[in-house]
Amino acid sequence: MRPMITAKSTADKWFDALNILVLSGFALLILYPLYFVVIASVSEPDQIYAGNVWLWPQGFTLEGYRRILSDPQIWSGYGNSILYAAASALISVFLTIGAAYPLSRKDFYGRNTFMLFFVFTMFFSGGLIPTYLLVKNLGMVNTIWSVILPSAVDAFGIIIARTFFQSTIPDELREAAFMDGCRNTRFLWSVVIPLSKPIIAVLVLFAVVRQWNGFFDALIYLENEKLYPLQLVLRNILIQSQPIGDMISDIDSLLAKQRVSELIKYGVILIAAAPLLILYPFLQRYFVKGVLIGSVKG
Repeated sequence: MRPMITAKSTADKWFDALNILVLSGFALLILYPLYFVVIASVSEPDQIYAGNVWLWPQGFTLEGYRRILSDPQIWSGYGNSILYAAASALISVFLTIGAAYPLSRKDFYGRNTFMLFFVFTMFFSGGLIPTYLLVKNLGMVNTIWSVILPSAVDAFGIIIARTFFQSTIPDELREAAFMDGCRNTRFLWSVVIPLSKPIIAVLVLFAVVRQWNGFFDALIYLENEKLYPLQLVLRNILIQSQPIGDMISDIDSLLAKQRVSELIKYGVILIAAAPLLILYPFLQRYFVKGVLIGSVKG
């Protein structure tokens, strides 16, 4: 039976038109800054200063990308960031599911008390100095673990994962599995994990984004430049391109340095964001479903 199609009234058409207009405006506000970064990264800095770059690139040049990509530290930074992001995603998913699944079980004794401890960390933290001393006493300073482990788990991810398990894994399913001789570890690995792809995708994306964009932990804990992640390498490139000291008195050198800084600035943004822009479309369908289910009743 075909659904009945009714003609839209004039008020409905005006409502649709208003929605399209408002949403188009929001989309333009979000997309145009990204588009401007793209065209500014391949435009002459003089044209950017003059305000001529707003719709198309002016004075096309790839000098900024050439300077950035010719730095050998860029590639080591890329490798380190990929390693940190992959390890962080793996450890974060393992620990988060290991904490969230028991908390979702009604027969887990003391789960509200444990949950209270996790929520407490969302409002209060130990502070920078105690955290640094802890990492130092554990012997992790100047190792990759000082970047990965301190931020491996957060309470927000545990809450979302716990709510997801409560909403999608019924108790009857566990009881039926247990009647067939299944135990907790086997049930978690063979039943819960295969049914939890959306929330796993969410946790992976959270961990990768957090690790990829983070540079503060590396700035505090790492001294060996060979261990620097990409964000810290790009930060150093930007600082080195800034005019400093006696150069202020030399106008020509100052202008040349500012020009190089402007060239590099926009290219650095795109190079840093490119991997996440490529990754997100593959996880987007799981991300929306996982966040939606995990946030309900959260």
